[in-house]
Amino acid sequence: MTNPKAQETFNVDQPLLGILLENMLLPSGTTIPVSFGAKPMIEGDLMVRVASNEINDATTSEETLQYLDAVIPFLELPDLVYDKNIKVDGEMLTAINAGARLGIVGDIIPLNIKKMNKEQLKNISVILRDESGKIIVQGNSNALLGDPLNVVFWIKEKLKSQGKTLKKGDLLSLGSMTPLIPIQTVKNIKITAEYQGLPTTKTEKIVVTFE
Repeated sequence: MTNPKAQETFNVDQPLLGILLENMLLPSGTTIPVSFGAKPMIEGDLMVRVASNEINDATTSEETLQYLDAVIPFLELPDLVYDKNIKVDGEMLTAINAGARLGIVGDIIPLNIKKMNKEQLKNISVILRDESGKIIVQGNSNALLGDPLNVVFWIKEKLKSQGKTLKKGDLLSLGSMTPLIPIQTVKNIKITAEYQGLPTTKTEKIVVTFE
């Protein structure tokens, strides 16, 4: 819910926090059943990795950048669970862990914050294509509260309000860069996500096949 369009869809006015456990995260190239969830979805997402526990002392969004050491292309595979005739709201999403079910993780891209343009993280694009190369959906990281660092800071503050802290090595899923797409509409195909604008010289790709 860090994407304003997603907030509008579900009639919420703020992000929601969910938890992704280690066994939910699968490598690029994985083949999974199309029935992995009751209402399986796919979205272009983005992860960053925490470099230091000192991130908990950051007082601004910009300050959190110095406590990150990697960005990771990520396809989240949520499960919205509820019947299509039910109007899902924020409380209902919270009850299902913000829909968190599975995710496809790409290569870890190191961040060199001394060489980075501070605008770089909010200019990452993703395109999801089917096997024929047809675009299914696309999006940009500036959809994440205007700047992915705003999401990092929000997560840190939300956890703080719960008496929790981030720690070195934590992976933060920043939210939907693209609209949510029902898996049923792309059944029995391979989906490739292409990421551009990452701190690397090449287009990064993630692949997942549904059967």
